[in-house]
Amino acid sequence: MDKTTTRSVRILATGHVLPKHSLTSEELDLQLGHSFGTIRALSGVNKRHVADSTESAANLAAQAARVALDTAGLKWADIDCLVAVSGTMDQGMPSNAALVHAELGLSTLAIPAFDINASCLGFIAALDTLSWPLIAGRYENILIVAADLASCGLNWDDLESSAIFGDGAAAVIIGRSSIENTSCILASNLKTYSEGVHFCEIPAGGSRYHPSRIKQDFIPLTKFHMDGKKVFRLASEHLPLFVDNLLNSSGLKIHDIDWIVPHQASQLAIQHMIKRLNFSAEKVINIFANYGNQVAASLPTTLDVAIRDGRIKRGDNLLLIGTGAGLSIGGVVLTY
Repeated sequence: MDKTTTRSVRILATGHVLPKHSLTSEELDLQLGHSFGTIRALSGVNKRHVADSTESAANLAAQAARVALDTAGLKWADIDCLVAVSGTMDQGMPSNAALVHAELGLSTLAIPAFDINASCLGFIAALDTLSWPLIAGRYENILIVAADLASCGLNWDDLESSAIFGDGAAAVIIGRSSIENTSCILASNLKTYSEGVHFCEIPAGGSRYHPSRIKQDFIPLTKFHMDGKKVFRLASEHLPLFVDNLLNSSGLKIHDIDWIVPHQASQLAIQHMIKRLNFSAEKVINIFANYGNQVAASLPTTLDVAIRDGRIKRGDNLLLIGTGAGLSIGGVVLTY
């Protein structure tokens, strides 16, 4: 074990929420004029939840935060940092964290709030980054909220990428471990291979393609585009060595891992990961069929589901792993 990577950090509580409306693949077939069973067969999704016009990423994140806070038995005065992660932020400015802060009515407490943006890997990046000021004593209890409304930017002419997504939000509260428990982060890493920077993208949303600066049609730039085959090849090239190095840093072998919690990228990606990395399928938490890919909310939602249904228990060793736009690969090995 690399002692320089070990941190006495404990996941105190988790929570997740879904938009009110669910949409089955058969309902989507009917809406889009496809034959019955087309989208389920293509995407592997039975149903996904889709936000309506009254629901925002900040609103859903605030709901998830309340669930996590209640689970932890904490008060808002106990939280001294709020960090939001999202691939589909509500607006360009201010940060989603500030919008969540407002939704929660935290202005009088003046809790610092800011974003960490790493698309689908936002939770892993936040957990890794924030663990260091946590153990240094800068913060006591940090609330990480992840929320994405992927549905608003999908191009339904491209079912391969659009049909796999769903909306949702999750929250995780982290604090320092006490002497009495074994919870800790054993190792973490994040790597970016920017030859894949255009493999997954939504060009609009920033200054580069602002309507005032371009002469082309703006609407197509607001749609998600993914070259799935290129993402797949680049991730497959780097994942095996990445996982080997991460486990070596943690001092654990793959058989020491009780549960693998992956970003729910796609059914094909999860199946390929199991085969390529020689994971035991029974140890992989797979909720994709009923949630879809929820971008940054995906991995912490998966974590919360497995904690609440009793699969993940205190003392279990977890491998959190995923890929995200950039193209980035990230992972954390921790004892829950």
